[in-house]
Amino acid sequence: MKGLTRSLFIGLFVFIAAACSNKDAEKKIAELESRLAEVEGGTAAPATASTPAPAPETKPEGPLPAFEFEENEFDFGTINEGDEVEHMFKFKNVGDAPLIIQSARGSCGCTVPNPPKEPIGVGETGEMLVKFNSKGKPNMQNKTVTITANTWPKTTTVRIKAMVTPSAKAADGASGPVK
Repeated sequence: MKGLTRSLFIGLFVFIAAACSNKDAEKKIAELESRLAEVEGGTAAPATASTPAPAPETKPEGPLPAFEFEENEFDFGTINEGDEVEHMFKFKNVGDAPLIIQSARGSCGCTVPNPPKEPIGVGETGEMLVKFNSKGKPNMQNKTVTITANTWPKTTTVRIKAMVTPSAKAADGASGPVK
């Protein structure tokens, strides 16, 4: 039975290789090899052409800095569409090494963080200004800022939220699609 199955797969492989482009053929060959391994009782890895996933990062040895935010989330309450609001997130380095922020990114272009550029020493405090532009963002908004630093884990998030009252222009459909 195994010999017949193998012959069938080899024949199918030759047909596919002759009929398809090289890239398509390689993908189908990988799929067939995977199926063949399953039929023969082996375990097969998924047939994908993607790069293998990187190994999970391990916690670095030695002293590390750590964030302690006064608040991890801030609610602007109800604001009007088009308002630009900002909040200062305050934090302290409660770790054992200087804190260095490599980057801070908002979850969309309407949320712009401004982290400190200088290292924050052990026991020192820092501030990060986060600006939110509500133009074109009616109703409830929940945004995150992801901070990458020399901490463990490497990323920390803070959140902002606001209930954005739609502008009169948006409410009457003037800026929406043609009806």
